[in-house]
Amino acid sequence: MANPLVFVALLGGVLPALLWLTFWLLEDRCEPEPKRYIFFVFIGGALSVFVALWLEQRAMALFTGTTLLFAWAIIEELLKFGVAYFIALRTSVFDEPLDAVIYMVTAALGFAAFENMLFLLTPLQSGDVLRSVITGDLRFIGATLLHTLSSATIGIALALAFYKGLGARRLAALGGVVLAIVLHTLFNFFILGTGGDATFWIFLCIWFGVVVVLFLTEHIKQPSRDYC
Repeated sequence: MANPLVFVALLGGVLPALLWLTFWLLEDRCEPEPKRYIFFVFIGGALSVFVALWLEQRAMALFTGTTLLFAWAIIEELLKFGVAYFIALRTSVFDEPLDAVIYMVTAALGFAAFENMLFLLTPLQSGDVLRSVITGDLRFIGATLLHTLSSATIGIALALAFYKGLGARRLAALGGVVLAIVLHTLFNFFILGTGGDATFWIFLCIWFGVVVVLFLTEHIKQPSRDYC
């Protein structure tokens, strides 16, 4: 018989991510992406957590302090980008600028959903329900938003360079990935380095970043395709 705690952790981890995913898919409701691509990118993002954990454990044997946080950010951002790129962004379904944001955010939310589930599962199994609730709230507000923000940053960069030449698109991808890694590293540094003292200000900055991303998303929408 399946452990009900696993179901609770699964629900607590996946449901917030699905709510965010629904919001982002509504941004592309006029010409929605193929559901199978959204599904596979989301699942790919979730499964990439296993690879991330394996690589991050090995990074812990090589690095410490800020360098380790930087290594973790590199691993996670490259994995999310890799999932979106190899499943969708290098195919013919990537046919308008907004698609880059949609697929990057989908990969990020798949990653966040499974990561959240793992973080919730440990305190639940130890009987610490209150800690699970608090952890779930913090990860929904913080980590899920962070993954969305950092991956959307890459998507925005790709979208802005959509109609440019190959060299410009590659440079935009590199710039987006670097910026995402920097944002991710700063979040980890201030959350872990300050012991939670600056949590409110960190979350406020993340929310501000999400608002900026939403503004830029509206900017890259094409009137003939993305408004209905």
